[in-house]
Formats: sequence, C-alpha cells, structure tokens
Amino acid sequence: MKSHLVVALACLTAGSAAAKPKSKAKAKARTKSTAAAKHHLSSRFESPSTADDLPAVRYAAMSVVDCEAELKKRGIGFETETARGVFAPVRLTGPLHGVEFRTDESDAKRETSPYEVGDCRLVLAMDDFAAILAQHDVVSVRHSSMWRPPPKSWPDDKLGSRHDGALALDAGRFTKHDGTVLDIVKDFHGAIGAKTCGDGAGPHPATDKAKELRAILCETVTAHLFNVVLTPNFNRPHRNHFHLEVTAGVKWFLVH
Repeated sequence: MKSHLVVALACLTAGSAAAKPKSKAKAKARTKSTAAAKHHLSSRFESPSTADDLPAVRYAAMSVVDCEAELKKRGIGFETETARGVFAPVRLTGPLHGVEFRTDESDAKRETSPYEVGDCRLVLAMDDFAAILAQHDVVSVRHSSMWRPPPKSWPDDKLGSRHDGALALDAGRFTKHDGTVLDIVKDFHGAIGAKTCGDGAGPHPATDKAKELRAILCETVTAHLFNVVLTPNFNRPHRNHFHLEVTAGVKWFLVH
C-alpha cells in the first residue's frame, strides 16, 4: 500500500511542481506543503480488492485489437490515428450517448487537431462517463485536450502516460440540452485541499450548478471509470477543469 501511495503522489505532483525555492524559509514551506499533500492524498487514495473488475483497470489492460473491437461493439464512431507515445490512438467521429466531446477549435481544425486524439482505452471510459452525463441532460463537453504531443526527442517506441499517452481528458465545460452551461472555473465552488466527494464535501456556496457539477463528478468517481481524478480542489492549475485519467498497469484510484 505504501509503495502504491508513493506512485500515486508522483502522478498528482508531476507536471505541476513549483519552481525551486530560493531560501530556507521557502524550502521549509515546500516541505510542509508536501507533507500536507501526502495527508490529503492518503485520505483520497483507494486500492480496492475488486480492482480487476472495475472499468478503469479492465480498460487499461486491453489490447489494441480488443479495445477497438469493443468500440465497434458499442457502435462508437472512430478513426484510427498515428500518434507518438500513444498505444491505441483513435479520433472520435461522433457523440457518445448523445454527448459531443470536443475542443474549442474550429470544425476545420478539429479534423487534424492532435488534442482530439485519445487512446482507445480512454474513449471507453469516456463512453461510460457520457452515459452519466446523459442522465444529467448534458449534450456537450468542451475540453482542452486528450493527447498532448511529446517533444521531438521522444523515442518512437516509447509509450506515454497521462496526456503524453492520450490517456487523460481535461474537461472544462458541460452544456445541457436547455443551453445551461456548467463551467468548472465559475461553478465548481471548491477550495484547494478541500474534500471532493463524500460526507462533508462541498460545494461552498452550494448553488444549483455547483451541486450538479459535484454530483456528476462523484457519480463518476463511484463508478471507478478513471484511476486519477483531479479537480480545482487539487491545485490552481486545475482550477478550470476536471482531469480524468486512465492509468495503465495500476490497481488504485485517487481523487483530489
């Protein structure tokens, strides 16, 4: 369990570390902050005995052939892609359960945009997520990216994780059938370090939009569709989106 927690902490902190402190006082503050992060993480970390049966773990273990076969079985429209660092790259050609996932780019740019490429295994989790969204009358999700192309120095045979591997979705706005927009940066109403789901969790203030966003998120967490779920409660860089990630090779889940 301890080793799993260390790996999970690395996933949370990777890519969001601050600059090196310039004084002993700042170094001390950094150490204190890291200790606090570990405390928060331990209260949100889960390694269930039934992990092999849960969606995120099952999807992450799929081969390319099996994953694409499952997309076809579900009637999901997609095209295969070529993308460095991505195990099973695909591009959606239609909605999932009536929910369109797209960036803010123009329709013309979307056709070749790298940010709309997702690993097939992430897309399966997104399909389940869309079923939850449909129950909340959501018809559109605007996201900033799935795949983020790695640097040119990235080896052709190296598989990525998170956005390098197109295994994470950064969802920022949800639009309902009646035109209502649930905008995370405006409507989540959380606080860094605060509990995200469960007894005693927010939002504060508990507006209708904030409560619905929290319901969507926590229903998704309960369903174990993603191994890593990061929210505005994690840190400032996540103030405007939910980071929803399938993590290959692990059997744990964490939420912040």
